[in-house]
Amino acid sequence: MARAVDRAGKVHVLGVGEMDYSYRHCGAPSDFIFTQALFRGKPGDRADILAEMDGVAEYRAEAQPVKARTGGSTFKNPEGHSAWKLIDAAGLRGFRVGGAMVSEKHCNFLINEGEATAADIEQLGETIRERVKETSGISLEWEIRRLGIPGGEGT
Repeated sequence: MARAVDRAGKVHVLGVGEMDYSYRHCGAPSDFIFTQALFRGKPGDRADILAEMDGVAEYRAEAQPVKARTGGSTFKNPEGHSAWKLIDAAGLRGFRVGGAMVSEKHCNFLINEGEATAADIEQLGETIRERVKETSGISLEWEIRRLGIPGGEGT
């Protein structure tokens, strides 16, 4: 069971069958913001679970900027490609716009160095999309959901 709110403020309660889950996909309406979920698990050996968790945390610490201010993985992996490899091949590792930069550790993470604005992140992401398209012919699709009104509109 999960609870979500739509843009009109209406609360929806969905069962797992109504969400059409698969890898990196949820069939719930794209404007839903999930606010609560109930998970079901099965018991396992505590030591095995802790060892698995430690292994995942260690891998992430080595491969991803886990201690940086980031919104997580920024772009979806295009069919048959890795977004980070396309960004790196476009020469954008460490590239900066204002207070935002492409992670040196994993190119599919954008980092707020402390003073980045939403506009910095947006401009950095769109620059990445343009350069990857120019260098590879592949269009990257945002994985993170950006909310709000783009700069200049409604003011």
